[in-house]
Amino acid sequence: MSTRIIGRARWSSERRFYTGMAVALFLAVYVGFARSFFLRPLFPGAKAPHEAIFYVHGMLFAAWCVLLVAQAALIGVGRPDLHRRLGACGVVLIVSMPVLGLWGALVAAHRPEGFIGVRVPPLQFLVVPVFDVVLFATFAAMAVAKRRDLQSHKRLMLLATVNLTGAAFARWPLVPADSGPFVYYSLAYLFLVALAVWDFRSRGWLHPVTVWGGLAMLVSVPVRLALSGTALWLELARWATGLVG
Repeated sequence: MSTRIIGRARWSSERRFYTGMAVALFLAVYVGFARSFFLRPLFPGAKAPHEAIFYVHGMLFAAWCVLLVAQAALIGVGRPDLHRRLGACGVVLIVSMPVLGLWGALVAAHRPEGFIGVRVPPLQFLVVPVFDVVLFATFAAMAVAKRRDLQSHKRLMLLATVNLTGAAFARWPLVPADSGPFVYYSLAYLFLVALAVWDFRSRGWLHPVTVWGGLAMLVSVPVRLALSGTALWLELARWATGLVG
């Protein structure tokens, strides 16, 4: 009896929230990339990149999502020791994912046809994944630096992952292919709404990480779109894609 009571106590409302968010993020990514990656053999007609770099990046992205769920669950079951040990795997992913993500974005932008399923000129659209890479690296690195500040650490890990789900929502079956960044980032940022609601319910006010991190993500969408057509960005994008040519 006492064992069962302790087990239930470990799964506090906070632990249920973060584990539930991690699972929801994984499912969002799975649905978005099911046809082009996770269940690729079942959808031979689905549009998917042919370069190997994207499948390596996809495996790392999937590993990150699985790790997020595992790390939240380990805290929930009272195993912070395993959580800390797995943290080393997270650091490896934090270092490697931005490198492969940026490389893959440059490869896609260098193609004559550009990004698959995107009608925007590739040099202009390149700004979207570049901002995603920068924001992910920033949030994830800060999460590692703030690992002893548990409340900041949890939120930064969530923000790093939410930032990457825009690409997944862009590929959801019911989302029009030409809907544009405002639509699929709006869907991704519903996770920010959930985090804000949790802050108000659990703390009575927004945590500083939720405030500045959420604002950075929200502001990044119009900023990247405004930047995408400028001569400065196009010249930089042309030079960068030449590195993979």
